[in-house]
Amino acid sequence: MIFCATFAEVFEYNFCSHTAFIFMKSLLSERAQKVLKTTFGDTFVVQWERPTRKDHGDIATSIALQIAKKVGKNPKEIAELLASALWEEEGVERVDVAGAGYVNVWLTPDALIALLDGARQACTAKVKNAEAPVVIEYSGPNIAKPLGIHHILSTVVGQAIANLYEHQGYDVKTVNHIGDWGTQFGKLFVAYQNWKKKPIEDCTVEDLLDLYVRFHDEAEANPALDDQAREAFARLEKGDKDMKEFWQTSVDISMRELLMMYERLHVDIAYQHAESMYEEMMMPLIEKGKKDGVFIEGKEGALIAEFPEELNMPPAIVLKADGATIYHTRDLATIRYRTDTWHPQAVYHVVDIAQQLYFQQLICMGNQLFSDLPHWEHIIIGRMRFADKGMSTRKGNIVRLEQVLDEAVERARKKIEEHGEKIQTDDIDDLAEMMGVSSVAYGVLSQNRRMDMVFDWDTFLSFDGNSAPYLQYTHARSRSVLDNAGVETVEKPKKIQSLSEKERGLINTIMLFEQVLEDARREHMPHKLANFLFELCQEFNAFYSEEPILKAEEPERSLRLYLTYMTASVLQAGARILTIRVPDRM
Repeated sequence: MIFCATFAEVFEYNFCSHTAFIFMKSLLSERAQKVLKTTFGDTFVVQWERPTRKDHGDIATSIALQIAKKVGKNPKEIAELLASALWEEEGVERVDVAGAGYVNVWLTPDALIALLDGARQACTAKVKNAEAPVVIEYSGPNIAKPLGIHHILSTVVGQAIANLYEHQGYDVKTVNHIGDWGTQFGKLFVAYQNWKKKPIEDCTVEDLLDLYVRFHDEAEANPALDDQAREAFARLEKGDKDMKEFWQTSVDISMRELLMMYERLHVDIAYQHAESMYEEMMMPLIEKGKKDGVFIEGKEGALIAEFPEELNMPPAIVLKADGATIYHTRDLATIRYRTDTWHPQAVYHVVDIAQQLYFQQLICMGNQLFSDLPHWEHIIIGRMRFADKGMSTRKGNIVRLEQVLDEAVERARKKIEEHGEKIQTDDIDDLAEMMGVSSVAYGVLSQNRRMDMVFDWDTFLSFDGNSAPYLQYTHARSRSVLDNAGVETVEKPKKIQSLSEKERGLINTIMLFEQVLEDARREHMPHKLANFLFELCQEFNAFYSEEPILKAEEPERSLRLYLTYMTASVLQAGARILTIRVPDRM
């Protein structure tokens, strides 16, 4: 590390290989470690964190408390030693010792402003790197059924995770594993033959769902219908012409409506790979599994896979006694196809927690069958609960996603009308659509995906809390300031002598953007990005309320315009990653 150069020079030299905030921390860590090594003859890892209180500096470390016992010194003495050394560092404005031995560091205005370069660069997606791709599978609806509200979980969480990877330069293969195969098509065919009201090509997804629901109602009184359905699906697997035509028409009807819904949600899945795509690939894998002893005959002639006792998993069926394939059969072919086609570094399945055992079995079978698989992981999503009990799913009456989005748009329209002249728009329909759809998507993404997620209209459409409308309003406010200043972009100010409390607080939040993106991607936790954007909105609105921007004197005016520009840029970039649209005017 170069200590003789100025902070700005060292920062510019090292920026390409460090995130801005990490670089500053590493600079101070190396200095602190050198002091500790010289004094105590040992090497210690000095870690920095963001203080929970703003009056405790920009960054802080508790290293003195951690090593006091080992070196036999009072932690406050160690902290004072470090404070004395760090005070001399370029870019450090002030160092305090707090409590029993915390070291709190305030950075100079110029150092803090320089750290915003990392956030500014993070607003633009990185150039795609040459590493092996990452495969992300999400959404996974069934053909002949409309998307239910529960589908939004995998759909928007998966898209947000994919966006995080793409934004950071990864080659991402997004895949929709569509359920277009299985006994359900036998059921649909039997229902259509018995109770059709119009030609299949004139049917909608709603018509197909009605037939499917009626089949189950009728089958309760007439179990023979289930036998007919199994026979019909067996005909489909054998290539029966009539079954194939019926199946293909059903798929076409469903895909048209599905892709329109994805467009509305700003979801873009590159590969629509249905289960039927793997039809010819399954039997060779079955034969390999039998030959290798991975698959054995189970009860009643079905083919099963058993697992090591220590895994405590029940056997998994891979082929029914009648020779019909099931989900595991098709998913094994899926992973073989993706490995051979893309040679990925990792494959992620974004699927709810109810499928946890299924994926544990699948991954275990895959690793027993193949020795060349990439990292393979089930990204777990919790279930959905409703604050409004009337939305709970009932038999034959799923809560349709389209209906929920339509209601969200209408509720957003009423919110806009209630706020009157406080909300400015030239197109109330577009703004209501933007607010409504985004409120549902953001309402999901702002919650920890591992937990059950609560659907709550009041929270989702709030103008004050962690919601899409609050984010959208704050972005519009920041853009309005820039528009009134007559600028599109703002350059970093050259020299800043001092910072107010609100300016420093806003800078300290903006500069975390780069690291938040990395953490959210690495942990597959989009809610970390959503919570950061909410904090940024709070910091900007507090800054906006207290600090004059356009009427400020120089150099404060230039600084505050730059902070406003950075806020708008980060909010827009972060919102896009989360599938959220933000207006320039609201």
